[in-house]
Amino acid sequence: MADGSRHELFAVQESSWGATPATPAFDTVRITGTTLGLTRDSLQSGEVRSDRQIADELEKYRTGPILADFRGGANQVGGDIEFEMSYGSFDQFLAAALCGSWNTGVPAVGTDQLKAGVARTSFSLMRYFSDLPGGSNPYFIYTGVEISTLKLQIGANAMITGTMSVIGKGQTTAAAAPAGSTYNAASTTSPLDSFSGVLKENGSIIAVVTEVQLTLENSLAARFVVGSKDSINPSIGRSNCSGQVTAYFEDSTLVDKFLNETESFIEFTLPDAAGNQQRIAETGGVRTD
Repeated sequence: MADGSRHELFAVQESSWGATPATPAFDTVRITGTTLGLTRDSLQSGEVRSDRQIADELEKYRTGPILADFRGGANQVGGDIEFEMSYGSFDQFLAAALCGSWNTGVPAVGTDQLKAGVARTSFSLMRYFSDLPGGSNPYFIYTGVEISTLKLQIGANAMITGTMSVIGKGQTTAAAAPAGSTYNAASTTSPLDSFSGVLKENGSIIAVVTEVQLTLENSLAARFVVGSKDSINPSIGRSNCSGQVTAYFEDSTLVDKFLNETESFIEFTLPDAAGNQQRIAETGGVRTD
């Protein structure tokens, strides 16, 4: 029986959607958990019978194991990838979630900036269960994986955590990794916490917020076609950012902004022990070395 403590997740960016690169150079992904997997809808015949049974359900026991009128539907890869935020560890995933790319030296020397855009990025993800016995297929490979939703949770006296909800094309299992696979070691930067940084609301430091939840929705949706078990390249919706702020009731300032529909913006500056900084703002995420 596989143990979660012996599980690893790897990722490689695809140059062609749904196709794992030849001799892939996998990045080791730092995670706290994942539900990544393949599901199928259950399809059954709607034919009405006098015995109330599903068509061919009884006949299969008389004529053989073939079950023509109850089957699995199209492949649907999806699930959540949970992580603790750390500097530089998820740059490629942040860029994929925002459909953008990192701009070096912007807005100043020593900083890199990422803004939301329209460039889509897909990955081949590989789960490896290192403690499965010989003769099994411990490598689960998922292709055409894109990030549909990115969630960040910043709570008082806690590590900053995140969840990436993904959808993909298909899954295979294998006794070995793809031929020529190499592996880049995971980053070693420290997880970011909520009490070492600075939180600003409308440009001013605010110290009454107890929790902030941010969600970026891309609204990816699988597109199924006749003649294929796998979906084609999924559709994508608008980039929709939303969230929730929980704060101590100090005065009516925030309440009045809500009542009057006053626009504002939130900015986080999140440092680690090595002096690296991750900044999340209305204009994009900026990291500083």
